[in-house]
Amino acid sequence: MKRLLFRPLLLGWLVLCAHWGKAQETRYQTRTGFISFFSSSPLEDIEARSQQTSAVLDLQTGQLAFSIPIRSFAFKRTLMQEHFNENYLESERYPKATFSGRLLEVNLPELREASKVQMVTAEGDLTIHGVTHRVQVPGTLQLQNGQLLVQAVFTVAPADYKIEIPALVRDHIAKSVQIKVRLAADPLRTMASRP
Repeated sequence: MKRLLFRPLLLGWLVLCAHWGKAQETRYQTRTGFISFFSSSPLEDIEARSQQTSAVLDLQTGQLAFSIPIRSFAFKRTLMQEHFNENYLESERYPKATFSGRLLEVNLPELREASKVQMVTAEGDLTIHGVTHRVQVPGTLQLQNGQLLVQAVFTVAPADYKIEIPALVRDHIAKSVQIKVRLAADPLRTMASRP
């Protein structure tokens, strides 16, 4: 009798675990996302890269959050990196740039089709140098080999974030900076979904 009762309970538990596992497949995270910025100018091109972007995305709710340590940006020239951290972004005072918001449209069934790229827009609060602005960022999502691939390109004006450029070089530096984001996020596994 106990065996007969145990089998349906076991089967129910396995179905529930499979459902939980599938539900968790809508949440993704990374701690090694790539972000770069580039500004072209007659005086000198400015370019830096970081591979320490942390991100969490929930495709079911559309919620997403990013965090980038300012000091993680690497430049070709050490002096430029020092000026960036000490004079422009003041990374001791403002150690991170963050984005918190949501995806405006995600079509999960379409996204789950093998390697299909989906155009999306993220809307949320971008905080740089202690200043927050509401922004909309176009990008793409793609599920490939169990990872969520995220790409976005957008521009930011340093003046909007109270990043002061010295008068000596102000006229020789572009008024906006191009930001590129590339993430390969893995499914977020919770304690409930682990075997």
